[in-house]
Amino acid sequence: MAEGEGWRPPRPCEAYRAEWELCRSAGHFLRHYYVHGQRPACGQWRRDLASCREWEERRSAEAQRSLCESEQARVRAARKHGLVWVPRQSPPEDWHLPLPKDKDG
Repeated sequence: MAEGEGWRPPRPCEAYRAEWELCRSAGHFLRHYYVHGQRPACGQWRRDLASCREWEERRSAEAQRSLCESEQARVRAARKHGLVWVPRQSPPEDWHLPLPKDKDG
């Protein structure tokens, strides 16, 4: 973590505010509840917004640490879920052959 005046938050504070407002929106709530069966957790976006504003106003080391840890956690969470399908390197050998007839038809 870089100390001093050269460090900037990973995102502009407006991005944290926009994410927090989106998380609290009715549409996001309904989609998240439908998919996951629970309310979305928007508290981290609010904490990140507060830390970003604190960094801009006071250059607080605690706010800097909080933002860095939060972004690192987001990156780890995104990397945790790999690809669903393994990309092919080449087509199947029999790709040009006709499809088999359906036994039921």
